[in-house]
Amino acid sequence: MPTLGSFVNNVVILLVLGYLCNMVYTMYYLFNPPQCNIIKDANKCLVRHRVNQGNMPLQLRLYSSQSKLKHPQESQLTEILHVKEFNISEEQTWTVNVSLPARTRKNGTLYIHVYLQVSSTARLDASMASYQTSSLTKYYPPKMEAFNLLGDSKPQNDSLEQSVIPIAHWKPRMELRVLEEPFVFHRMQIPADIYRYIRLTPKGDYLPVLYLHKMAEKIKDLQPINSTCKEMSLTIEYSPISIGQLRLFGSLEEGMSTMYQLGFTEKDTEEVKSIFTDTNLILLMATIFVSFFHILFDFLAFKNDISYWRARNSMVGLSIRTVTWRCVSQIIVFLYLQNENTSLLVLIPCGIGAIIEVWKVKKAFKVSIIFEGWRPRFTFGTATDSEKATAEFDTTAMKYLSYLLYPLCVLGAIYSLVYVPHKSWYSWLINSLVNGVYAFGFLFMLPQLFVNYKLKSVAHLPWRAFMYKAFNTFIDDVFAFIITMPTAHRVACFRDDFVFVIYLYQRWLYPVDKSRANEYGVSYEDEKKGKEHTD
Repeated sequence: MPTLGSFVNNVVILLVLGYLCNMVYTMYYLFNPPQCNIIKDANKCLVRHRVNQGNMPLQLRLYSSQSKLKHPQESQLTEILHVKEFNISEEQTWTVNVSLPARTRKNGTLYIHVYLQVSSTARLDASMASYQTSSLTKYYPPKMEAFNLLGDSKPQNDSLEQSVIPIAHWKPRMELRVLEEPFVFHRMQIPADIYRYIRLTPKGDYLPVLYLHKMAEKIKDLQPINSTCKEMSLTIEYSPISIGQLRLFGSLEEGMSTMYQLGFTEKDTEEVKSIFTDTNLILLMATIFVSFFHILFDFLAFKNDISYWRARNSMVGLSIRTVTWRCVSQIIVFLYLQNENTSLLVLIPCGIGAIIEVWKVKKAFKVSIIFEGWRPRFTFGTATDSEKATAEFDTTAMKYLSYLLYPLCVLGAIYSLVYVPHKSWYSWLINSLVNGVYAFGFLFMLPQLFVNYKLKSVAHLPWRAFMYKAFNTFIDDVFAFIITMPTAHRVACFRDDFVFVIYLYQRWLYPVDKSRANEYGVSYEDEKKGKEHTD
């Protein structure tokens, strides 16, 4: 008879697979929307204006302005770039210098207005031009400078208030896109993610769809603007875009707005945008597909890990030092990722894992909390003879590891203090601790391997939760190259693979002893005898 746990597992897996199928259908519809049949429903179809006909080449015009209004007066515009014969099928790149008005240099803003004109007139003809506008500047807090904690090069203006006041930054790169395909829309069924880019001519057809790829803007590329910056360099990159990519990026921009409303910061959304903008389409689809299984395995690993520890009342065969180390290291890693402003995609699972590890330590030391009124009182359980034997193996393993671990951690912290710049003493402390966690963390996993070796068994380990975590380890190897994270955290993803292989080898080396009680205190033979007696 299936248990409640297995029923929940099956339901979660079905929900994830159902959502995955729905996502595949949605992606297919995004890239393959139905077109209007111009032969049967000519009056209901919306076609693109015929470009490059006769002596009417496309003209690309870019202007800067302090006005954010759509279609400002020509007197408010300063021409940046004018491409008289623009080919929408050819990738092109331009680099221009943009003059900064006095107001912009004094922490002001500056906007860019882009016109794709289909008429051959020398002057700007806004009535026959596709149009988009965006900001060339962005308000963002200045990056806190690192300095040598033992030297005298500490910045004078390092107050917390000054470090969080946003200042104007320059966006040095902008990407333009034009829908290359002459798509035929149904006038009453234009997709919502494209409708805002559609502009009609007086004859009723639509102008070439112009899109400013704001998803490609990166916070790390921003350059601070000050009063001495009279002009800034701007790189303009152009490439055509397909109907599917246009719809995808349009939908993602709407999704980013929703994430802002849910409390995500621009730093967090940038990591999401990087996944979609810095990878090709095939890798993008693979990333989305793998992401769902990563979430599924995370949930199943947390669930089975909690179920295992809830039912376990003995620490026989388990290394208390390994459990304690995992708790301490998980907290240190969480504080380090928070100090480095890492994406919430990495930070939130790490925080949940830290909470679970604290709860495991409470179970390992058999801590009970009794409230006497409002005052809590902590009690500790006593260890059995079997648990004391396991603790002896654990102590032996840690004795030899400490000879290598502690001196290296202390020397590494001293070297970092003397030669490496840091933002503050807290930053140095967290970095020193996390370097010890990342560089030598696998050493603290070895006591459990030693306990397995002495007991010649791995039956005491939560293998179901362990296998889910192992699958996620390999998925993390993929994400290590995609999601922005500190280098040390990236290397740690590959370090776990080494330990996983050793655990698998021990599982093969030590066959299952059916007479040994499992984590619930029941052996396979006892369970079999009970069933025969019932029959």
